[in-house]
Amino acid sequence: MEIVTTGLAFPEGPIVMDDGSVILVEIQRGTLTRVGTDGKQEVIAHLGGGPNGAALGPDGYCYVCNNGGFKWHVASDGRVFPGEQPEDYLGGSIQRVDLRTGAFETIYEACDGERLKGPNDIVFDRTGGFWFTDHGKTRPRDRDRTGVLYARPDGTLISEAIFPLEGPNGIGLSPDEKTLYVAETPTGRVWAYPLSAPGEVDKTQPRAMLAQRADYHMFDSLAVDAEGNVCVATLITGGISIHAPDGSSVEFVPMPDVLTTNIAFGGPDTKTAFVTLSTTGQLLKTEWPTQGLRLNFAQ
Repeated sequence: MEIVTTGLAFPEGPIVMDDGSVILVEIQRGTLTRVGTDGKQEVIAHLGGGPNGAALGPDGYCYVCNNGGFKWHVASDGRVFPGEQPEDYLGGSIQRVDLRTGAFETIYEACDGERLKGPNDIVFDRTGGFWFTDHGKTRPRDRDRTGVLYARPDGTLISEAIFPLEGPNGIGLSPDEKTLYVAETPTGRVWAYPLSAPGEVDKTQPRAMLAQRADYHMFDSLAVDAEGNVCVATLITGGISIHAPDGSSVEFVPMPDVLTTNIAFGGPDTKTAFVTLSTTGQLLKTEWPTQGLRLNFAQ
């Protein structure tokens, strides 16, 4: 394992570019940031709130799930942890960022009159639409009930496809795009939903739960490899849980941070995994035993 860069303010949402750089968010700082192959950091845009998941769209823009921010807690050893909904919270949104100029705009703040609470993770399908999770926000005595939504990047369509879920977080598509995977944070479960068409869950078939680990853990973001394995960033135990596509088994790769939050694949053969270590503000890379699935609209 190699540390690419340090000093990030709770990094998540890595996108590995063809030139070897990694675009990611810094939730605590409210930025979209590029990390060069030499580890140098460059802020692309100051988005405010809590930029979380990020993905490249068919138009070359970067689409960001903004969760609206957190209260932040700093441990005695300097590690940073997110907490409840902050006092300056204005709601969640989906933002579109021009990577060349840093200019950005908000394209969605609500669905059917219901405000977005805490958009978290995002994945584009090959038709150019995107799925995203709304993780919700937590307050001292209650938290939001949320689900999974589907939208078009031109701002013309947004719909709620799955409701309710318990803190939905990571989201991804199988290589044939016939299955949608969703990770729940507090339950430590990964659900597989059959799809009947782009943006449509097949309601005639039941969802399936992939194999569970026996220890106490929670789940964050996920990525799918070329063999269809679902690689889920795992909290508390700190690492990557690798679920077989048929849901029959799960393996675990430990990482040096209790809040290992994201994994993304890159490199010439997509066999390099880039992992965000969020409490310690680091981006790590390591060779992976399988090829990653190249995302739609990668560049």
